[in-house]
Amino acid sequence: MDESTSSPAATSPSRDIYIDFLRAFSLLVVVAWHWVFTIIIWQDDGPHATSPIGFTTGLWTATWLLQVMPLFFYVGGYAHLLSWRKAHANGDSIWRFVLRRIRRLAVPTLALLGVWIAAGIALGAIFNLEWIGRGVLLVVSPLWFMGVYLMLAALLPVFIWLHERWDSIVLVFLVAAAGTVDILRFRYGWEWLGLVNMIAVWGLCHQLGFFYERLVAAPRRTDWTLLWAGLAALGGLVASGLYPGSMVGVPGERSNMAPPTLCIVALVIFQAGVAEILRPAMEIRLERIRWQRVSATINRFSMPLFLFHTTGLAGYLAIRYALAGERNEVREPTATWWLFRPLAFVGPLLFTLPVIYLFGRQWVRHPRTKPSAPAGDRTAQTV
Repeated sequence: MDESTSSPAATSPSRDIYIDFLRAFSLLVVVAWHWVFTIIIWQDDGPHATSPIGFTTGLWTATWLLQVMPLFFYVGGYAHLLSWRKAHANGDSIWRFVLRRIRRLAVPTLALLGVWIAAGIALGAIFNLEWIGRGVLLVVSPLWFMGVYLMLAALLPVFIWLHERWDSIVLVFLVAAAGTVDILRFRYGWEWLGLVNMIAVWGLCHQLGFFYERLVAAPRRTDWTLLWAGLAALGGLVASGLYPGSMVGVPGERSNMAPPTLCIVALVIFQAGVAEILRPAMEIRLERIRWQRVSATINRFSMPLFLFHTTGLAGYLAIRYALAGERNEVREPTATWWLFRPLAFVGPLLFTLPVIYLFGRQWVRHPRTKPSAPAGDRTAQTV
């Protein structure tokens, strides 16, 4: 193996605008999913969230492409490795690098969490709202993603050491760990072991990103191998009856996400293959300035958009409930409900933008003075 593929001091390639696009696309899918496909049902103890997947036959297959958290962690693994190479080349230590990353993620996350907890306590005490705790939980629940990302950032020195020492063997052992946890959970009821898969499965998605440059440089058949291997594994696991078909949580079913299972391992392999298959066509489009500007704008606002999108949704729902005098949405998706789905993001977006302007401007990334290089100009490392 070429030492440049694993050495942190290796000269990093020019910025890959396709990676920027994948990050922006993944973020938009997550935000749009929460805005468009969240159904809030009020019960005696307060609001409960559900989705149309449990009511619509076959819709769970869409989650194999639209559950993009594995893809996001895959992209994040490459981004972490690339940033560390640059920091190392500038004489930085791994610990200072990791602490900066953790601080950049933890400060806004904890600030938002603290504000919502304080607001919930205050509103509950003033207006005697018994359901406020459940409401606050729904708003801050997507922050689990930030918790996992913080964990991956904190473990980055371990991941990099393992990658440099054992390379692709690390992926094999992470898959084995995830499978062992699933067996012990499903056969012996050791549900607490699912916490191990928070590291094994999400760590694998992150670790796979370390091989991104080699996947780009690999022959085209490698991309198709990833796609079909991931899809076959995913189909086999779901067909076994041990795993649900949906890659997002559905009330009343075992979840593939909380904690993650072997299905997520198969899913990230499948999605990495899809991403590489689509690369040539997307690179052509990303050479256009308009596409680059859209991708860059979304990435600039990625942190505050993710942090505040459920706050905007909560504000929109609160006003809608106050005006309509009715808290429940449809309990099951109707034809009318589906007809208006393309417009369902408008209200939450209009309420999220002012929140970002008032409270999230400090976390907006500054635009880069040097434009991103076309993906075709980027040199990829080879095996």
